[in-house]
Amino acid sequence: MTSLTQARELLREFPVVDGHNDLPWALRQQVRYDLDARDIATSQSAHLHTDIPRLREGGVGAQYWSVYVRADLPDAVPATLEQIDCVRQLIARYPADLRAALTAADMEDARAEGRIASLMGAEGGHSIADSLGTLRGLYGLGVRYMTLTHNDNVAWADSATDEPVVGGLSAFGREVVREMNRLGMLVDLSHVAATTMLDALDATSAPVIFSHSSSRAVCDHPRNIPDDVLERLAAGGGVAMVTFVPKFVLQAAVDWTAEADANMRAHGFHHLDTTAEAMKVHRAFEERTPRPIATASTVADHLDHMREVAGIDHLGIGGDYDGTAFTPDGLSDVSGYPNLIAELLDRGWSKTDLAKLTWQNAVRVLGAAEDVARDLQATRGPSHATIESLDG
Repeated sequence: MTSLTQARELLREFPVVDGHNDLPWALRQQVRYDLDARDIATSQSAHLHTDIPRLREGGVGAQYWSVYVRADLPDAVPATLEQIDCVRQLIARYPADLRAALTAADMEDARAEGRIASLMGAEGGHSIADSLGTLRGLYGLGVRYMTLTHNDNVAWADSATDEPVVGGLSAFGREVVREMNRLGMLVDLSHVAATTMLDALDATSAPVIFSHSSSRAVCDHPRNIPDDVLERLAAGGGVAMVTFVPKFVLQAAVDWTAEADANMRAHGFHHLDTTAEAMKVHRAFEERTPRPIATASTVADHLDHMREVAGIDHLGIGGDYDGTAFTPDGLSDVSGYPNLIAELLDRGWSKTDLAKLTWQNAVRVLGAAEDVARDLQATRGPSHATIESLDG
């Protein structure tokens, strides 16, 4: 039996929980949420990394759909609500394949039914507009993690890819973490500065996650996780979900990406723009300057190192599909997860270890956040703190 056949067999029993997929944003950009124009029940390989046939082929059993909106939008909160509405429409439209999931138990029920558990994660603290009431509103609508920042700082937390201002988390930022703990919303530390990571680990009483980040020791990019943070993450029971984005996993791609991003800005596009017009600019640059190619082996290098540092109980997968212009060879879309599992089998990873990587760790960490929330809600009510009252 080949490693790929073994991988597919394993994923039938312990499918992938993927921590981050930007399909809702891609649908917003491409067709303004017209789901008839991007019917994911059929192949959308010409337009998207994600559709139901390829999710099935890839062995995906649970997906955190990112309800990301850009930080520079003037109305981030209503835009986030539109993203949530998009996910709800997808679940309603494809009930044979997708099931709404709010809890770890829901995830297990979806697996038993052969459906894909569909959860939501808000990407960036700008989505709550400095309001704990808005944070509670997002939780009530089904959001089960929030990334504290995206690429830009928020007033209460420093991002990995912005100039530091707060020095980590402000007093209000720590209160955001505490309120997330009380709700049972996972604190996601992807995108945040290392100082913010450490402050959040100090403030939290529940395990935290990285929904789509890799190892900084393997690829020195500020979006990745330093080893000392991985150690503390593991000590607190958290899970780091390795991402596939080439510019975060392949050192040679870091410099190339900086040049490519500058080229995009020179042509009047945001560097994260993946519209057809923007991609023409990307492709022209790539023809002049061929990009370094990541592979499934590149991602496996990160997982090998992260397992050494954090242990197998603290790893997961967060591909960032439909949120990146480029993907590794062998991991070109959501059908590719078996290729990564086959690579890890070839490296000697056991089926027990791989079951933890794909399914068990991600389910456990959400359940742990629920347990902490149950205890906290027995001792305190909602926080009514404001950024003005805590940060001045």
